[in-house]
Amino acid sequence: MQNFRCSFTGPEARLGRQSGSGTPRALLAVSCSANSRRSTSSTCSQRRHCSSIGRVRYVRVLALDAAQPFDFEHRMQHKLSKEKQLTIGIVGFGTFGQFLAKRFVQAGHRVLATSRTPYYSQAAAIGAEYFEDADDFCEEHPDVVILASSILSTEPVVRNLPLTRLKRSTLIVDVLSVKVFPKQLLLTMLPPELDILCTHPMFGPDSGKGSWEGLNFMYDPVRVGSEPRRQQRLELFLDFWRTQGCRMVEMTCEEHDRQAASTQFVTHTVGRMLGAMELASTDINTKGYENLLQLVNNTKNDSFELYYGLFLYNTNATDELERLEKAFDVVKKQLFGRLHDIARKQLFPAPVQLEQQPQPHQQLASGAKLGTSSNHGSSSSISSSARSAKSSSSTSSMNSLDSGVAAGSKASGVEKGKGAAAAGRAAAVGGDYTLVDNEAAKGVK
Repeated sequence: MQNFRCSFTGPEARLGRQSGSGTPRALLAVSCSANSRRSTSSTCSQRRHCSSIGRVRYVRVLALDAAQPFDFEHRMQHKLSKEKQLTIGIVGFGTFGQFLAKRFVQAGHRVLATSRTPYYSQAAAIGAEYFEDADDFCEEHPDVVILASSILSTEPVVRNLPLTRLKRSTLIVDVLSVKVFPKQLLLTMLPPELDILCTHPMFGPDSGKGSWEGLNFMYDPVRVGSEPRRQQRLELFLDFWRTQGCRMVEMTCEEHDRQAASTQFVTHTVGRMLGAMELASTDINTKGYENLLQLVNNTKNDSFELYYGLFLYNTNATDELERLEKAFDVVKKQLFGRLHDIARKQLFPAPVQLEQQPQPHQQLASGAKLGTSSNHGSSSSISSSARSAKSSSSTSSMNSLDSGVAAGSKASGVEKGKGAAAAGRAAAVGGDYTLVDNEAAKGVK
């Protein structure tokens, strides 16, 4: 019997590994027995070589050492995963920074973090690496640096960041709620070799605590180099948001601020107004009221610095605030105007009839009667005085109503408005007059 050594690759080589082998070898021992003839060949490169020496009685394969020098498939998968992995640095590791870090880690990216406040335990729980020193943070050479600080502190944060320790091709990303301000700031303060991407995830830890499917993600590639490596890194970062299910919205920073003033700022303003009213849940909540309570909760969880930043760094916010105030005045005037019209109808149920001017001969006859009858003259004088008193009373009541309505329309605050409205109603029902909404009464009938 002659032993033949053959080298195999693929599944045939995965039969075992000789223990204690120094260097991996893909060799198999093949023993062949034929009709009293032995093969004089010492090696064979293919298994069918054994049949050339006669009819094979049996073939015995021994796995001397089937270890591969490397697993090509595994190595390629690992290489591809490394190419898709980003090292993402987060500057400002507060609530929103930690919110983003969790998703980045879950997606397989390496996350670095730094902040003014130590967050070692929070970073460790997420799976991120925390650096208290900004120099150490930058020397890790992250591919992407995300500015997740508050709007008010963004400028000093960028100024104190050791940018010279970063790679020259680092992508700087901001996630602030306003866009023109950080765009101008980064273009002014960053070296020209650093790429700039302005973004705004239109959700936060509360609205995005579950799936991000369908949530808006706005982005504006302000300055990105044309090199393939830079473009590939940009697309890789944007792919993260796509794979999370976000609705990708490419928009200029200027257009974002114009639209955000009508949506985000107004939402925060209304939520804070309702929060100041201290709305509470009841046993008979409607769906709309539940939505209002949810709005209050969402805005209360955001800091006042965020709300103030939305107002201070968005030039469109002042216009929206004035529009909101004017709209509230319109609604108040509609309410008190309706009350004013109802009171007029009750005070003056029919048009006033003008008396006809008497003819000259009628005036002479009337004068004769007055001269001859003193009792009739007294009666006429009394009747005229009564009409004058009634007219004066009506005028006084109407003036009181006008004053009450005017006071109600100018009143600011819930309690002042209620008091002014009550004063207007009280003035309207003075004397024998009763204020009734005839149109509402018709609806009831």
